[in-house]
Amino acid sequence: MSGELPPQVQNQLAQLQQVQQQAQALAQQKNQLEIMVKESDMALEELGKIDEDVTVFKNIGNLMIKAEKGNVVKDLKEKKETLDLRLQTVIRQEERIHKRFTQLQEQLKTSVGSPGMHAE
Repeated sequence: MSGELPPQVQNQLAQLQQVQQQAQALAQQKNQLEIMVKESDMALEELGKIDEDVTVFKNIGNLMIKAEKGNVVKDLKEKKETLDLRLQTVIRQEERIHKRFTQLQEQLKTSVGSPGMHAE
């Protein structure tokens, strides 16, 4: 067997590496979203423990602005809902990319394992 891989195998390896990189990027994105959802849950939980008349502040960029508790809760719930939707989208993308990775691995095994492959 020569040291050079057939073009088809090289292409499959390149695709496999690309899919692996996409999977890693999605895993990082998923992790970040999970952290943000957890932080929103914790903030909502803490807001639920305080009275309506307690002074509440919210971050807007580098500023902390006094706000009504009800508005802060509403904004946080909307933010969490958006984060949950984004997280579900990333999870679905991650599932698809894992399936694609498995398919490419099988194709590569078949290509490398084919004795007639090198006769092209």
